[in-house]
Amino acid sequence: MTIWSVLQTAKRFQSTCASPERHICGSRVRLHAVDPRLNGEPVRPHKERVVMYATLMVYLDPFADNAHLLHITADLAERLDASVLGVSACRLVGVDYDVGGIPGGVVDVGHGELIEAMEAARQAALAVFQGSGRHIECEWRSILHPGPLEASVIRQTRSADLVIASANYRESLTRGTPYLNIGDLVMQSGRPVLIIPPAITEFKARKILVGWKDTREARRAVADALPLLQMAERVVLVQIANKKDIEQAEHGVADVVSWLKRHQVPAQGMTLAEHGRNGPQLAEVAMTEGIDLIVAGAYGHSRFRQWVLGGVTHNLLLYGDLSALVSH
Repeated sequence: MTIWSVLQTAKRFQSTCASPERHICGSRVRLHAVDPRLNGEPVRPHKERVVMYATLMVYLDPFADNAHLLHITADLAERLDASVLGVSACRLVGVDYDVGGIPGGVVDVGHGELIEAMEAARQAALAVFQGSGRHIECEWRSILHPGPLEASVIRQTRSADLVIASANYRESLTRGTPYLNIGDLVMQSGRPVLIIPPAITEFKARKILVGWKDTREARRAVADALPLLQMAERVVLVQIANKKDIEQAEHGVADVVSWLKRHQVPAQGMTLAEHGRNGPQLAEVAMTEGIDLIVAGAYGHSRFRQWVLGGVTHNLLLYGDLSALVSH
């Protein structure tokens, strides 16, 4: 190759690099090569909001009135532009039988009724998600299982960003019953769970209270709730601490509030000296502040499978007028 050809090649290369246009897969892409620093402008990275919940999973008890849960899920799916995974589950119940004194086996009692109940739940879900001008992308899964329902339902949460459920009965907060144990759903799913009390018919989440403790569970809950926190008008982060720990708690709350504000969350902090049980104290703050939703970490005992929320009592989840987003 001659020196002349080398110079010509270099010139063509330089000309190509200076060109403001490129062709990629047949499409013309215009590149802007103006560096803002050349004009004395500061370089600020573009801030995006966190990825919203793309898929909501709603669990429907086939023998409960799920109207409030369906309408809340549909409203939230529209606000978040999310798809919905509907799940309903029944536990098979068997009885021993024998013929002429000869031991027989086990027959399923009410198998057809269980199938019908889950189909009715599916039809009700589709009517809400696809009716009244709504066109929410929806997938449905029915589960019929001879044993406890928790493992089968929890497996479905792998397809969702947020799980929505209702504690319809006190038994649904304990183990060893035919109902889905919401406690196990919270503790084992690895997903945030939005628990809607049966009395709530509209999900607002304009004013949110975060029950804060400087623990892994609370940090996880706040991070999991970010999409909802960003949509709120006001977020109050509350820590209840011993009097001797108030100063340290104030510093921690201030750190979390600053972090939330960097995520465009309208947050403010509140630190209170504890007196008595934290649950009633937190409920008093929620009432005073006009709170719609509580965000809290869930704490459990691995041996006894017990679980409690950060200041949120089971009575609040069953009979209260506040929803709770909990995470473990």
